[in-house]
This record gives sequence, structure tokens and C-alpha cells, in this order.
Amino acid sequence: MRRYLAYLGTRNFAKRTIARKASALRRYFSWARRTTLIATDPSVSLRAPSGEGHLPRVLDGIELQTLLEPTEFDENEPQWRRSRDDALLEILYGSGLRVGELCGLDIDSADLKRSSVTVWGKGAKERRVPMSLAAVETVQMWLKIRHEVVGEASGAALFLNSRGKRLGTRDVRRVLDHRAINPTHPHALRHTYATHLLDGGADLRSVQELLGHSDVATTQRYTHVSKERLRSVYTSTHPRA
Repeated sequence: MRRYLAYLGTRNFAKRTIARKASALRRYFSWARRTTLIATDPSVSLRAPSGEGHLPRVLDGIELQTLLEPTEFDENEPQWRRSRDDALLEILYGSGLRVGELCGLDIDSADLKRSSVTVWGKGAKERRVPMSLAAVETVQMWLKIRHEVVGEASGAALFLNSRGKRLGTRDVRRVLDHRAINPTHPHALRHTYATHLLDGGADLRSVQELLGHSDVATTQRYTHVSKERLRSVYTSTHPRA
């Protein structure tokens, strides 16, 4: 049972959901003990996380690969859209942008030679964050065929919709609805970015600057995600857990 609850934790179930499932197990085994179906109640020492709070959702390896390296494509999907989606997803995960920041990017926001992107975050605060190699390459490919959407008209926006207008947040959500194997909010890629940085040994202050958080306490919750992931791995794999 502990391994089952730990597994739910690795699948990013909310703490309240896991707590409800643990409560249901305890009620069942308590009933089974009272009706003498079993001699002892194995759920007596079963513990579940507090129902308070909600850990940010972190994508697993398969979910990320499906988004960033899809193996199946819609034959009717135009090449420009596939290229655009590749680029915007790589930036969302590779640079940890908010969806609004992504939609606000202009062509000159991305410095591909220096592998960085300038972002205007909350409170009109400017920050420069690194771009991954994959993000640089996919943006380069997108810019080569961007004219297929915008035509000969000039436009500042980096990402465009099918009407040649600046991409909106709803457009980005539709991209994820189309590609993701599980329901995925754009912010989940930012959560995953932050958690992977901390898992890899990045210090909290650096992650705070990369995310554009004004208060380090906001960044602090990602350390809780990392600790929870480690605890789930330990509980589900160690024989003495």
C-alpha cells in the first residue's frame, strides 16, 4: 500500500487525492477486520501526505519526449505549424518561460548567436535567460519558414497563429492539447524546468533569477517538489521503507 501511494506521488497526483485514497484503504481494511475477513489490519500504520497544498505538476520522461520529440504526426498538419510548435515547446521547457512571456516574444527577443532570450516578466521586469541548443535549432528552423504564415508582411511577433497574428495563450494551450498524452497546462513545463534544475544541483537563488521570481519563497516550493520526488522514489523502491 505504501508503494501504491508512493507511485501516485510520482505520477503527480495532488496530496488531497492521495490522502483520500489512503483513507479509503484504511476504511476498507477496518471493515474487513471487524467482519473477521482478515485477522489483522495492514493499514493501521499507513500514512498519507497532508491534504494541504498542491505540489506543482512535473512531467515525466515519456510526457516530455512526447511533447518535444513526437514520433507520430498528423499528415494534414502543415509543416510551418509543426516547426512553430517544436520551437515554442522547446523554449517553454528549455527556458522556463511563463506562457504570457512566450506569447510576448518578438523576433529580436531571441539572440540565437548567444543562445539567450530577453523576456519581459511580471511587473514589466526584464530578464535574460539561456536558451537550450534544441531551442536555438528549432527557432532557427521556424524562422526559415515563418514567412509561410505571415506572407510578405512584416511583423515583430516571434510566434504567429494561422492568421498571421501574434500567438495567444489559448493557442499555446491548443498546442499542448494536440501533442500531450495527458492533460497538460503550459505552466507544467515551467514547473518541470525548475524542478529539473534543482534536481541537477542548481542553487535556489540562481533558479529564482531564471524564473523571474521577485520573492525567493515562491521558488522555495520547487525544493519541496524535489524532496517529495526523492521520498516517493525511496518509498517505492527501498525494501525497508
